[in-house]
Amino acid sequence: MIHLTPAVVLTVLVLYFAMLVAVAWFTGRNVGNEGFFLANRKVPWWVVAYAMIGTSISGVTFISVPGKVGGTGLNMAFSYMQMVFGYLAGYLVIATVLMPMYYRMQLTSIYGYLEERFGYWSYKTGAGFFLLSRTLGSAARMFLAAGVLQTFVFAPLGVPFPVTAALMLALIYAYTHKGGLKTIIWTDTIMTTFFLMALVFTVTTIGNALHLGWGDIVPAVMNGKYGQIFFFDNFLGNPNHFVKQFVGGALIAITMTGLDQDLMQKNLACKNIRDAQKNMFVFCIYLIIINFLFLVLGALLYNYAGSIGLEIPARTDQLYPRIAFGHLDAAAGVFFILGLIASTYASSDSALTALTTSFCVDFLNFEKKTPATSELAWENENTAATVELENKLRRQRTWVHLGFSALFVVIIVVLNSVSSDAVINLIFKIAGYTYGPLLGLFGFGLFTDLKLRDKWVPFVCIAAPALTWLVEISAKQWLDVGFLTILINGLITAAGLWAISFREE
Repeated sequence: MIHLTPAVVLTVLVLYFAMLVAVAWFTGRNVGNEGFFLANRKVPWWVVAYAMIGTSISGVTFISVPGKVGGTGLNMAFSYMQMVFGYLAGYLVIATVLMPMYYRMQLTSIYGYLEERFGYWSYKTGAGFFLLSRTLGSAARMFLAAGVLQTFVFAPLGVPFPVTAALMLALIYAYTHKGGLKTIIWTDTIMTTFFLMALVFTVTTIGNALHLGWGDIVPAVMNGKYGQIFFFDNFLGNPNHFVKQFVGGALIAITMTGLDQDLMQKNLACKNIRDAQKNMFVFCIYLIIINFLFLVLGALLYNYAGSIGLEIPARTDQLYPRIAFGHLDAAAGVFFILGLIASTYASSDSALTALTTSFCVDFLNFEKKTPATSELAWENENTAATVELENKLRRQRTWVHLGFSALFVVIIVVLNSVSSDAVINLIFKIAGYTYGPLLGLFGFGLFTDLKLRDKWVPFVCIAAPALTWLVEISAKQWLDVGFLTILINGLITAAGLWAISFREE
């Protein structure tokens, strides 16, 4: 830390964000709603596949997954790979079942499916659960990154935490408010590159410190005490059991990617369904390699800590920053900051745009207010009324985008004032619970031909997470549910929907 002063880090961050703003200026010129929401459906599939890495791997993953390797409880050693293998099964369902349906219906918001299948209240319920989940989850993830920046950069400069939080969101707003997805596709590509560079640099640096070349790192890790991948013992009591993690991973992928406007919005930006499916399959390959490297990094961090006699912190997600800042050279600290910011912003800017899209399309009915949403159609019908309507919707979209940015700041500041890890864990648990109703709604729509008494759907979807919590509490003494919470939640939702269903004559 002698050479890595707050001023040095701040200079690096200023240059980094100046580059992002420059990209935003270049890509965000003359962008209408179709460009903001879906980048005019003209993005090359290989660009989407690469940009999605940054969206799916947040700052929490960047610092927490390596820390879990040598910890206790969930995902110790390499057991997280069991969940990653489950992701692959989930992505297969997304690519072959969900995405063809979204493209066939030409959806901007994927929750439009629920309106056509069940009705108005089902549609609003699905979109509402997405808004709730993404807002809480993304703000909590940004809080963790804001805490690191506050500790190592802004607190030494005398900057209060609320100002740090506002600055982080102001920077996101600055490069996303005009171009939306059309900008984010390219900025996320840059940020994905930065956090991958940070990952590779840290693995190489610690490997060298342990006298391991690139060819020796993986064998040394896999033959060590942290290298176990598969766990088949004690199904009832072990949350890391293969079945729980694999099934949980598949369901998490289906719900948190296939039923999530944020991740699907990038897929819908491809030219056609064939390109979107190519993107998904290539993304799966990236995901396996990158998550495996994060786990290798975790094992190296624990081995390095043991070699220098460093005490493992009680919160294992502090191990990576502690070693990067306190025991490696200044370059490692700079790469850590860049990697953390890149992974956090790549997921948060995408979430902010997806929330804006969902609110504008699902609740402000943007697509129903204008007969032609494409910029080409708008240019061809360049009447005064059309121009006025487009400008009005653009102003509304800007205010919605700004409103969600401000809401993020409020949530981050509240979390900081509470300053409790238990609250953070609760936020993520609540965010996970909100995907269960989406799983139940989409599953019921896809696998049955029944209709619903639409006005009762919100009550079913609100009751399902509460009942899921009661089931978990009741079964806790003899069964550790682990990552099967979302399955229980989805099944309870489906059962409730069946109770209010009927067969149309």
